Amino acid sequence: MTYLVADDLPTAPAGERFRALLARGGIVQMPGAHNGLAALQAKAAGFEALYLSGAAMSASMGLPDLGVITVDEACFYVRQVARASGLPVLVDGDTGYGEALNVMHMVRSFEDAGAAAVHVEDQLLPKKCGHLNDKKLADARDMAAKVAAARKARRHLFIIARTDAAASEGMDGAVARARLYLEAGADAIFPEALTTAEMFRDFAQRVPGVPLLANMTEFGRTPFFTAAEFEAMGYRMVIWPVSAMRVAAKAQAELYAAIRRDGGTHKMVERMQTRAELYATIGYHDYEALDASIVKTVIPPGMPQRAA
Repeated sequence: MTYLVADDLPTAPAGERFRALLARGGIVQMPGAHNGLAALQAKAAGFEALYLSGAAMSASMGLPDLGVITVDEACFYVRQVARASGLPVLVDGDTGYGEALNVMHMVRSFEDAGAAAVHVEDQLLPKKCGHLNDKKLADARDMAAKVAAARKARRHLFIIARTDAAASEGMDGAVARARLYLEAGADAIFPEALTTAEMFRDFAQRVPGVPLLANMTEFGRTPFFTAAEFEAMGYRMVIWPVSAMRVAAKAQAELYAAIRRDGGTHKMVERMQTRAELYATIGYHDYEALDASIVKTVIPPGMPQRAA
């Protein structure tokens, strides 16, 4: 059922619904959804929260993940994912799009667009994917100021502070930063690019009683772990940030190659979502029925006469 015709649209703010998921216990699983259609498919698969990756937003625009997109461009994606799914959405806030005042603007903009949660990282621009080399870190006090600004600006948004310090400052540095960010008002911590199960467990033991987020991205520094394994290591949330887009992009490239090679799509039809499947996913007939119930076409009886 689509958002225009659904009778069970959420009434509580998105941040409150995100907190309720965490309070329920277990680990909150959030696959990446890079557009509204992906969000609908993830919801149909049974997920109760979604993740919107900065890398996925940037790549969807044909841009690298170097912090070059704007708040307004991000909000375009936030609105469609939140609207289409009706689920709480955790959004990648990169470095906050600037300093403290910019972070406050981002928080209000994301809330207005429908976001439930945001994570902000302690890198300097140009920021990089957390699993790449030579990341430049901000001063921990400057990052703490951003966290405090986000906390001051938010109405309901759940705030996660991400630290990329493990690669350059070791676990001691990452833990020290996490504690400072919690003191500044973060609701949760995201230790990025940990490389072993021992590191994940060590971080959780040294930052106890705090919701922790794990990143299960492919082709990075973190080995493959399941949601259950992350939960056993002490994590309350896990994201698969770009997985859906990677699969979709691979299939799309293969389609274009087939058209170029074969002169048409006839060899790829079996791999396509059918028109009926697409219409079912987006609720086409629900919209059609709603339109017919509201506006009935009235045929004019004839040309009106001019007054004498």
